[in-house]
Amino acid sequence: MKYSVILPTYNERENLPLIFYMLHKTFTKTALSFEVVIVDDSSPDGTLEIAQKLQKVYTDNVVKIVSRPGKLGLGTAYIAGLKECTGDRVILMDADLSHHPKFIPQMILKMNAGDFDIVSGTRYRKGGGVAGWDLKRKITSRGANFLAKFLLHAGNASDLTGSFRLYKREVLEKILPQIKSKGYAFQMEILILANKAKMTVGEVPITFVDRIYGESKLGANEIILYLKGLIKLFFTT
Repeated sequence: MKYSVILPTYNERENLPLIFYMLHKTFTKTALSFEVVIVDDSSPDGTLEIAQKLQKVYTDNVVKIVSRPGKLGLGTAYIAGLKECTGDRVILMDADLSHHPKFIPQMILKMNAGDFDIVSGTRYRKGGGVAGWDLKRKITSRGANFLAKFLLHAGNASDLTGSFRLYKREVLEKILPQIKSKGYAFQMEILILANKAKMTVGEVPITFVDRIYGESKLGANEIILYLKGLIKLFFTT
């Protein structure tokens, strides 16, 4: 069994070596075969150069790079990354250290035990949570997730906006081409389509940590995009 980790990056020069080290340590410790697919959207901070240095050290069997001409969106980044994956299972996660690789073995055990199609890291089950957020950010996140759960048909998933997930490869290959949403609504639509297709979703509690390096990509524009996406999903799914 081989695992492919897709890391979309934009201005993650400081974070990329750290998240790769943590991934390498996690998979090596558990003796699991893995590769990391870095999808960089022409980061002006030199993220691509860091990815190339990692590839030179660890070889292109472990580090694969997809370099794109600009910010083309998260969904297309995953699709581009998936084309380069050679693993049987695929992990989607953030490159900014918000998602700690230490939870990956738990997600794998969950998938193995329940034969789930998707295992999602959740902040909203017992044992999960967030670190480094102020009260405003926590309320915004909780409110966004509550609205999504109330309005959309996503089964029993507790964290609709989370992006730290483990997929069977064939599941991701089936769902990704159908996704029409952008931004945070992208993650919600995945679970909606999975629920419609009667796919099974397991959950593992995780702690989401606010980024240390770089700037958060959550702003007013992202919130507006989320609300637009939520309304569109409500009327179209």
